[in-house]
Amino acid sequence: MLRPQWIALLVLCLVIAGIFAWLGQWQLSRAIDTDPPPPGATEQVQPLDEINQPGEYLPEPFVGQRVETRGSWVPGDFLVVSSRFNGGVEGYWVTGQLRLADTAVPTSIAVAVGWAPDAAIAQQAVVALNDAAAASEGEVVDITGRLISDEGPALPDSGEDPQTITRMSPPALLAQWSDTDGLAVYRSFIVDDLAAPGLVEIDSPAPEASSPVNWLNIFYALEWAIFAGFAFYLWYRLARDQWEKELEDLEDDPEGADPEGDASVAPSGGSEPPAPASRRH
Repeated sequence: MLRPQWIALLVLCLVIAGIFAWLGQWQLSRAIDTDPPPPGATEQVQPLDEINQPGEYLPEPFVGQRVETRGSWVPGDFLVVSSRFNGGVEGYWVTGQLRLADTAVPTSIAVAVGWAPDAAIAQQAVVALNDAAAASEGEVVDITGRLISDEGPALPDSGEDPQTITRMSPPALLAQWSDTDGLAVYRSFIVDDLAAPGLVEIDSPAPEASSPVNWLNIFYALEWAIFAGFAFYLWYRLARDQWEKELEDLEDDPEGADPEGDASVAPSGGSEPPAPASRRH
């Protein structure tokens, strides 16, 4: 094991184990939130632009954060989202594109403005809201609600209208919005505190307090520690197997054996070989 090749292999295993140990320490540092938000922090209304920015994912501590913002409704962009539950009852959300005020570039965020128990009521609300937005185009309104993460788009069931939206996903809504050239869009959306006329207020309770310990990251940290230990075990097994093989080779061919020595051994019976006869001159 003290041969150069095994020492070099041991050094390599030390480097690999060090990398694994660093990865484990990194996972462990992310497993415990040393600065969790105080209880009730999500219920304190904050400006939208201080919590999230267009195109960015909503950080987990701010999911469900109540926010406030200002903007104007874009006419024609109120849409229906199906498969929405309110108090355990399935129904529909009505959503709109809110073009934010006082931004350097055109910026919009999706807002869910109310729930309806059936598609007909939701569609009536869409028509009324689009008409009202067209009549007061550019009028700035104040919105306060809960900021929620993008649910991700989903394809409608076979046979349904391909324009049907079943998940609250701003990218899916963006595909049906108008006037989107050069538009910056939030990946998150707002559930409005107040329901639009003809709709029911959306049930959006405060998020439950999350544990400051991420057990999945702790599990990953343990995995890296096991990998580091395996690097040393692999070196030990390789070196030991080579050592045992060399011992077996020595037993099969002991050192000091003289292959020519057998020719000088006396024949069985112990008699000396006869001396050559002397010649007479």
